[in-house]
Parts: sequence; C-alpha cells; structure tokens
Amino acid sequence: MHLLAFLPLLSSLVLQCIADPFIPNPADYVLPFIGTTNGGHVFPGATLPHGMVKAGLDTNSPGNQAGYDADPQYDAIGFSQLHDSGTGGSASLSNFKIWPFASCSSFTECPTSPSSRAVPRKILSDGSPDDAASPGYFASNLSTGIRAELTTTRRTALHRYTFPSNSSEPRLLVDLTDDGLQSGYDVTLLIDPTTGRVTGDAWFEGSFGPGAYHLFTCVDFQGEGYDIIGPTEYGSWSFNTVTQNKTNLSGTYSGSSGALLTFQPATNGTTSVLVRVGVSFISSAQACSNAEAEISDWDFERVRSDALAQWNELLGRIQVDPTGVEEETIQLFYSSLYRTHIVPADYSGENPRWQSTEPYYDSYYCNWDTFRTLYPLFSLHDPERFALITRAMIDIWRFEGWLPECRGATIQQWVQGGSNADPILGEFFVKYHEHATALNISVSDLYASLLTDSQNEPGDWDLQGRQAIAWNNLNYVPDELNSDFGGTNTRQVSRTLEYAFGDFAISQVAKLIGNDTDAAKFAKRANGAFNMWNPNITLPGFPGVIGMMQLKSSTGAFDMYTDPRHCSVNDPTHSTCYLDSNNHDGFYESSPMVYSQFVPHDTAQLIALQGGNESFIDRLDIIFNQSYFDPTDEPSQQIPFMYHYANRPGLSTKQSRQVISESYNTSVSGLPGNDDSGAMGSYAAFLLAGLYPVPATTQYLLSSPFFPSISFSNPLYETTTTIKTNNWAGNPADGIGTVYVSSVVVNGEQYKSNCYLDWDLFTADTVIELTLSDDDSLGCGDNANALPPSLSTGGFN
Repeated sequence: MHLLAFLPLLSSLVLQCIADPFIPNPADYVLPFIGTTNGGHVFPGATLPHGMVKAGLDTNSPGNQAGYDADPQYDAIGFSQLHDSGTGGSASLSNFKIWPFASCSSFTECPTSPSSRAVPRKILSDGSPDDAASPGYFASNLSTGIRAELTTTRRTALHRYTFPSNSSEPRLLVDLTDDGLQSGYDVTLLIDPTTGRVTGDAWFEGSFGPGAYHLFTCVDFQGEGYDIIGPTEYGSWSFNTVTQNKTNLSGTYSGSSGALLTFQPATNGTTSVLVRVGVSFISSAQACSNAEAEISDWDFERVRSDALAQWNELLGRIQVDPTGVEEETIQLFYSSLYRTHIVPADYSGENPRWQSTEPYYDSYYCNWDTFRTLYPLFSLHDPERFALITRAMIDIWRFEGWLPECRGATIQQWVQGGSNADPILGEFFVKYHEHATALNISVSDLYASLLTDSQNEPGDWDLQGRQAIAWNNLNYVPDELNSDFGGTNTRQVSRTLEYAFGDFAISQVAKLIGNDTDAAKFAKRANGAFNMWNPNITLPGFPGVIGMMQLKSSTGAFDMYTDPRHCSVNDPTHSTCYLDSNNHDGFYESSPMVYSQFVPHDTAQLIALQGGNESFIDRLDIIFNQSYFDPTDEPSQQIPFMYHYANRPGLSTKQSRQVISESYNTSVSGLPGNDDSGAMGSYAAFLLAGLYPVPATTQYLLSSPFFPSISFSNPLYETTTTIKTNNWAGNPADGIGTVYVSSVVVNGEQYKSNCYLDWDLFTADTVIELTLSDDDSLGCGDNANALPPSLSTGGFN
C-alpha cells in the first residue's frame, strides 16, 4: 500500500492519543474554597453542574452573599439548600437551614434563633476552619463535636450529621424563614409527629430587585445504619421560644421560625442522622416528590459519587498537559472552570410563573457580568447546556416580553447595563446555527426575541429590555429623558456602548439567517458606539491621551463633561458608579478611560480615533501603569488583549500573564473581587488557556497557554481541538520569557494569523501548534488577514 494511504489512519491515531486524558479526574484539582472570603463571595458547598440545589454552610459574616465565609472569626448558623455564587448586591437565597444540636438542657431550652444557636467551627493548626469540600460534597466539623456533611442531586440535598458519642438526644432544627436577608414571611409549617416529616413554605425578598418569591420544602429524617421510628420529641419554634408538641405554624413571626425534633441515638456505634431536603418553587408536595424520586435509597456515598462523576466528565472535556506545570496553576485552572458551572441553575419543572415544556434556567446574576467570557467558554466544551440556557432565555421572552438580563429565584432583578442576553444568544447562534434545529432552538423565536430587545421599549428598562425609543431615534442614549419615565436616567454612555454591541450581535444573527437588510441595518446601528466619542477630551496629566467617550445631549451636544478619571482609583471625588439611588453617572462601575476602549466589534476604528497604533498602545500602557485597569470588574476584561489589534500581541501576552500572577491565586482570598456568577472564573480560565473571546463572533484572540498543551473536546461534534506548544519552557514568574507566539501551524499548514483562531478550528479534530519566542515585539503575521477583524476594515461581513 502506498504511504499516503496510511495518512488518514495515522492522523486518526495521533488525534486519538491527543484526546486521551492527561488528567482523568480533574475534580481532584478543584479547590472550592478559592475566593470564599475578602469579597469573592464564592459558594463552596455541594451541587451538581448547574444544579438548582446548592447545599452549604451559612455563617454570620456580613459578606454572606453566598452564605459562607472562610474567615474563622465568623460562626456557623445553619446548613441551607439554595445559594448563588460570587454575586455582589445583597445576600442571595440561603433558604431552609438545618441545624444540629448535640445537647440542650431540655427540648424547650434549645437556642433556636440564628444568633443564639451560632457556634464556632473547629480550627485547624494553620488557623483555618475545619471545613472540607470537593465537587459535589461539603463537610464541616463544628466546635460542638458534630460533623456535618452535604451532597446533592438537582433538586434535593442530603445531609449527614454525625453526633459525638455522648450525645444522648440528637436534635435537628429546620429554619423556614432565615434566608441570607432574614426576609422570610407568611410562613406555613406542618410536622408529622409519626414520621417526623416537616413540610413548609415561606415568601422571601429578592436579592437585587423589587420582587419576592415563594419557596417550599420537604424534610425527612433517617438514621444511617439504624432505623429511626419517628421523633421522640417535636415542636415548632419562633425566635427563641419552642412550643413542644405544636405541629403547625401559619403567618408571619418576629424573627426566624421553624421546627425542632429529637431522635433516638444509635444503640450501637456512632449516631449519624441523614436529613433529606427537597426544595420546590411549586409546592411542598412537589418538594417531597423531588426528594423521593432523586434520593429514594438514602445512600449518601452513592449520591456523592454520582455528583463527582458528573463533575469529572464535564471538567474533563478540557484537558491540560501537566508536565512541568506548577500544581497551583493546574488547580487554579480547574477551579476556575468549575466555578463557571455553578450558575445559571437548572430550575426546569420549578417555574411557578407560567407552564411550559421548555427548560427553565434561573440565577442570571447578571448577564452584564457573564456575556463576555462565560458563554464563549460554554461554546468550547458544553454546547448542549448552552442550548438549554438559550431555550430558557427565549421562553422567558415568550412569557415576559423581553429576554432576561438579571434574574434570581424566578424574579426580575435590576438591569446593570445593556440588554446583554443579546450577545449571549448571538454567541450561541454564531457558533451553533447549523445545529440549532437539532438542539430544539426555534430560530424564528430566537431572532424575534433579539428584535424585541433592540426595538421595543418596556415599561421599566431598569428590569428588562432597553431604553429603546431614544436608542432607535438617536442611535445613542442621551443624558436627559425625553419621554415618560420608563427607567432610571443613568449609565447613558455605558448603556450606549452595550446597546451597540448587542446590535452588532443581532447583525451577525441576521447575516446567518440570510436577512441581509437587517444585517446591514444592525451593523450600522452598532456604529452608534462612536456617537459618544468626544475628540476634545484629554486625560488630566496626560495631554497625549486625546478623545474619550462622554455624555451627549439629545441635541447632539457634549454639554456635560465627565472627568476621564471618574469612578477609577484616580478619581479625585472617589466616586464608585455603583447601581444605587445616588448614581447619576453616565458610566457604570468603571471609568471613561476604560469604557472608551469598549467597542469589541470595531477596535480598528477605535485605534484610528485614538491616533493610530502607537498612540493606542501608549493609552493602553497608561491604563495599566496608572491602575485604570480594574481586575475586579468586567469592563476591563478585554483590555489586556487589545494590543493584538495594534499588531503587538506580545504586549497582550505580557499583560494577561501579569493579571494572573498579580490578581489570582488558590487561597481563600484568591480572587480580585466578586466571582460574579463565574465571570471571573471563566476569565481566568481563558487567560490560562492563552485565549480571549470576542463574543458573538467566530474569533478567539490567541496568546500562549500556561500548559505545554490544552485540548477542548466538544461532545456535540465529537471532536477534539488541541493547542500544543513546540518549545514550551514553563511559566516565568515575571511573565517574561519564551511565552510569545511566533508561529501558528494548523494540521501541518501555516495559519493565517498569530493573533487569533477562527471557530472552524474547534468544529473538527484539529491540532494547533504554537512556536514560542522570547521576543515580545513580534506581530500578528504577514497575511492580509493577520490582524483580528473589525467592522470598519471589512471584518464580520
């Protein structure tokens, strides 16, 4: 046989070898406690990938957005069933706490309120609390001698409480009303005195919006290794008053309220009591049926093992070669990837607001945080989940009129910027339009929902949609209101920039469905970002930095100056631009210096407005050197990679590596700020992979990975794309070394650019070989298409 006949088989064998996992159990490298104190607000408890139930320990920390705080000065107050992860705003969820008592002087003397029952955790020799976690599992050793362990299925938590040997009356409390905000009201409680089953419900306030939600639970008890016939004592409680033998509550109570039960200990050996907690947004009966269907066998280790297997399969779709890589780097990568799959949460079957056969996902908290990097990461390894989330968003549009922007516990929350479900749906469709029908996506409804966002103004754009009338009439958001109140008159510049990018995403969808008229219309509207460009503004102290995004009136005049330093660490007024009643700024959570770089679809035009490549590079250098770059906030995320567009990708590599070395580590305070529903996790994962996405496009900007190779397996395509380095030499601490891409070869052929990869490389079995250099002055290459695309230079058309 001729040698060429062997090449397809040889290629297949090579790719098969590449696809074999370097790390068969990547969950072993996940450290759930990263970012669990000092403002990271990460949830470290037990959950499935995108599970509704997230069971974890709650502490009495003021930073209790996710319930938990790793700081040992804060005491434990309960183990609740629902949480969000990494959010700002107020505490979110933390409902239906379970609490164990090793002993009380008597049943009615048990300290039931959160403040009175709080106890420290045991402290390890290094001063940290004696807590442990891995994907799908959480444990804590309390100072009372009780060990608490948690694991979950999608809608049910299974707790295991192991009591000290001298505990003759193990007691368990169910708290129906104490969520993280202590907002529970209108309580219903019923205790079955024969079995001990507790059913109940309450209403709770939203975390980041004006509404309230209704939640139900069903709690059962079972001895592990011995039978529990029923409770030996039972009763209800409110605040610190326990009423023995009272089996019901109804109404609103001062302070917390719930149930208290005593069980007989094991006659031989250790007393471990299992607590199965079903949760539902529909009814207590459905909470019971959820629990009975998902954990009928009461097998804690089986549930834990099943959860771990799901995490290993999902995380294992992205494989890194660990050869020569510091273990902390591997841990940082897989921990970051893990956090991208905590939310959004799969609430399918649990939507109380309308009936539908479509999936329902919740905990979009918020799309403003996640559209840049979270969903483009899903595109690379989890398209089926991405499709379910897309279907869920479209279904929200069908029933509420607009796509969701910020949402939690089934209720609308405050809009932070634009209608950023638009680039999320654009991201999905650009990548998977050929498979949309097979993935049960209605293409017509997807496009109609995007048009609604862009063209129809809701009654209150603070909760959904856009300030569409002004946007459609002026192609920007003016600094004054010219219509009846429909939302807060703030963030006009940042909303304009995000509306523009949303319309760019719509143009890409229109092009793919063959609607050339709409494609041209929305591409033109995307150019509205530059309507906010005032060429006469300079940065104080830096006269060479000329031109800035600024507020603009409806007459077209720039008559309201905003200092480019505003809302940065250099702001003389120390403004924050946060979303609150005192914010009347044109910018949200970042400065004009940062927002003046946000036109991802047309950076080439931005470079021209800023005076050309050298001036653009100088401005980027000032952003970093003067600390305008903010690693804690999403508007800055693209900035390290923007040197690519000025043909200096080496500088992007240098800056992106410094972001990792200076802002991320594997400690409990290892995040620069809130994880923001996985936004910071996905950002770190991309930087470690040597990539940065341009959402709703086919481009991933390219740098060098922190690993000799990294592979992305796509279960929909059944393909693997491997990015490998031919001369990887480690990760120098200062980011300077053999880390700059000098050549890109794809399946043996020289690639068109050293600066970006097209999506088609991730739709087939592909080997991408990078040759690295220590020369940071290398450009994107000599090909006419070497620079990353921009609208004004003919890209994306």
